[in-house]
Amino acid sequence: MKENDVKEKSFDFALRIVKLYKYLSEEKKEYVLSKQLLRSGTSVGALIRESEQAESKADFIHKLAISLKEVNESEYWIELLFHSEFIDEKSYNSILSDLKELLKLLTSIIKTSKKIDN
Repeated sequence: MKENDVKEKSFDFALRIVKLYKYLSEEKKEYVLSKQLLRSGTSVGALIRESEQAESKADFIHKLAISLKEVNESEYWIELLFHSEFIDEKSYNSILSDLKELLKLLTSIIKTSKKIDN
């Protein structure tokens, strides 16, 4: 997949996270966990965008690696929201599917970039 694919998918993921945050805060009156998810979930795409202007290959890889950490953190918050019954199983599985796809894409780009560097 092209790097633009990860850019698009991370934006779509961030948009889903914003909508989920709005739902959780307005409908469920949940503010703490959802705010943590909002921060990590939207920073994924922001870091990917930042990587486009990286100063070096190492900087590019580093920014994507941080983005990967944010995806992992987002997974934690989503799991916590599901297990604490703030989101249903259907929503959980759907968001988790998008998250896993981002994990795979970022991991692949990082590995490929490291191979090119060596």
